Amino acid sequence: MHERKSNRWSTEAVWDWYDEQGWPVGCNYVPSTAVNPTEMWQAATFDPETIDRELGWASSLGMNSVRVFLQYLVWEDDPDGLVDRMDEFLSIADRHGLSTMFVFFDDVAFSGDEPYLGPQDEPLPETHNSQWTPSPGHDRVRNRGDWPDLEQYVRSIIDTFAADDRIICWDLYNEPGNSDMYPDSIPLVRESFAWARNAAPTQPVTVGCNWNPEMTELNEVANELSDVISFHDYNDLEITRDRVDELTELGRPLLCTEWLARSRDNFVETHLPYYREQGIGCYTWGLVNGKIQTHLPWRTAQVSIAEATKETETPDVWFHDLFHTDGTPYIETEIETFRDVTRQASEQRIGK
Repeated sequence: MHERKSNRWSTEAVWDWYDEQGWPVGCNYVPSTAVNPTEMWQAATFDPETIDRELGWASSLGMNSVRVFLQYLVWEDDPDGLVDRMDEFLSIADRHGLSTMFVFFDDVAFSGDEPYLGPQDEPLPETHNSQWTPSPGHDRVRNRGDWPDLEQYVRSIIDTFAADDRIICWDLYNEPGNSDMYPDSIPLVRESFAWARNAAPTQPVTVGCNWNPEMTELNEVANELSDVISFHDYNDLEITRDRVDELTELGRPLLCTEWLARSRDNFVETHLPYYREQGIGCYTWGLVNGKIQTHLPWRTAQVSIAEATKETETPDVWFHDLFHTDGTPYIETEIETFRDVTRQASEQRIGK
């Protein structure tokens, strides 16, 4: 059990922690029956049966961790219920040998809407992630009058699970600055770190840096405050190598918390062995081709993404995801690669 820490972890402490983890490898997980994190976590649509089945498929690949988004509005409406469901999720994941990284805030807004409670709209046909809403919502990010409640959200959840070894790490804010929120999100990023530190978790905290060269201030804040450095990577291996070389200079463990984009030459066969070779923890987006429809490319999204213009026109090739909803692999050789690479990693760890 790690000592609870109220300051940024020292380089020595975070490397000690990372060495204990083995090699974190997993996926971003939303059950195939949920169109967004709101639907995943609300009491009426929380689906432990599907979660149990699909996390079994993740475990069968040799995965040992999952990254999972929360939604502030669900906590605001039903804080005790959300915590209970988080605990149930952790128990299911743990039975499958999976640790969990929870994500508190998120600027990504593919739907173009603020988050809302109750029944969520159905996915739009042939549209990437059409009902994904931000957390807590862009208006709340900009309105400091809402921040005392946001602080309570972060601190109360971390305090509840601060010594829970089923949690590998806390990701405080996914892609701050996305959806035209730069630089408005930077103050909340800073405050999120302060709130998390005040809860003194035994797990490290992080916010991923952004590769957009116009977001220099955000990258500096994220990398200076994170215990473990995290990033997303949806590019070919040459670009990946260059970016990893840059981040390695920071002297801390690296986690790639999102990757896999086949139409951008970001493949299981190229990137998974590389991350293993470099000792970089990695989480694919995602696992099962479900209601969020992230097998479709970014260019099909309602909200335009500038980088989508870099995609190859391959409509018959899945962008993200590894399994069909019945558990059939999308590409069997990818599944074999996962099993081979994770088995080798496990054998190497046992042999130490």
